[in-house]
Amino acid sequence: MSKKSLYKQNIIACVWDFDKTLIPGYMQSPLFDAFEIDEKLFWKEVNALPQIYAKKGTKVSADTIYLNHLLSYVKNGLLEGLTNARLRDLGKLLIFCPGLPDLFPKLQEITKENSAYQKHNIELEHYIISTGLAEMIKGSKIAPYVTDIFGCEFIEAPMPPNFLKQKELSMSLDFELSQIGTIVDNTIKTRYIFEINKGGNKNPSIDVNAYIANVDRRIPIERMIYIADGPSDIPCFSVVKNNGGKTFAVFQPGNDAEFAQNDSLLHAGRIHSYGPADYTKNSTTTKWLSMHIRRICDQVVSECESTVSKSIQVPPVHLHKDTPIKINKAQTKNGDSDLFSNNSS
Repeated sequence: MSKKSLYKQNIIACVWDFDKTLIPGYMQSPLFDAFEIDEKLFWKEVNALPQIYAKKGTKVSADTIYLNHLLSYVKNGLLEGLTNARLRDLGKLLIFCPGLPDLFPKLQEITKENSAYQKHNIELEHYIISTGLAEMIKGSKIAPYVTDIFGCEFIEAPMPPNFLKQKELSMSLDFELSQIGTIVDNTIKTRYIFEINKGGNKNPSIDVNAYIANVDRRIPIERMIYIADGPSDIPCFSVVKNNGGKTFAVFQPGNDAEFAQNDSLLHAGRIHSYGPADYTKNSTTTKWLSMHIRRICDQVVSECESTVSKSIQVPPVHLHKDTPIKINKAQTKNGDSDLFSNNSS
């Protein structure tokens, strides 16, 4: 008997980048506005830090050194009292690209528009993987439509040394961002593709590095569509595209440089297509996403129907002299192949 797979694999995933994909700019803008910080100066400092530290003999990640610089601003009083709760509140101020968040539930409705899709309980889940701040995304108006959010996170009031030896711990009343909890850079983002793929985000006992056969993975990568804004997402584009999923790049309408950048990604074979970060009903981006979600739905139906067909065995019948015997593949696989044509009445 064939082994039953762990999951039915009837789930489709749209995996989204955040900055310049779902919002026109960078999510930290409301934070800088709230604390009256010069945003351009902050990013100018961040861009200079890798070279400054390199001269001191220290290598840093250009993708995530901004997290350390934010903590420097907290420590030096420019972001005094900044907490995760405040970040979540600031997330409410984020302004999304046209058509969002309405597009998210509308894409999910596609899986219910066809009786065949309903028959096989096909579902669409949205995920966000960002090098930005997870708490701000969690506080934004798109969060209710997202299954999971992966981003950078901070720790408030970290545990002191030898805390395991102490029966009672004094509570710090100065809750503010103190340490980095989770770092997500452009390469680490691929880790979360596999976490979604294997189902580790749903079942914490599944280690992302554990071997799991493709048939036992919760969401096959060929059931995924990855949407992002450009070259920094090449690692994720490669993982998804090389494993049979779809990749789509977006540019801000009117930005010729981003348009040319996406065109280069297409010709380099990194993405399947690209379009404007316009998610309104009649935009080419919405039409492309809708079309490919339907195609994946059709693929799920086809595979499910094929599996059912192969699993159904031909029932026994009353035989007559010239009655041919039909043997289906399921019988052969189950070892029931020792059947011969009837030569007697």
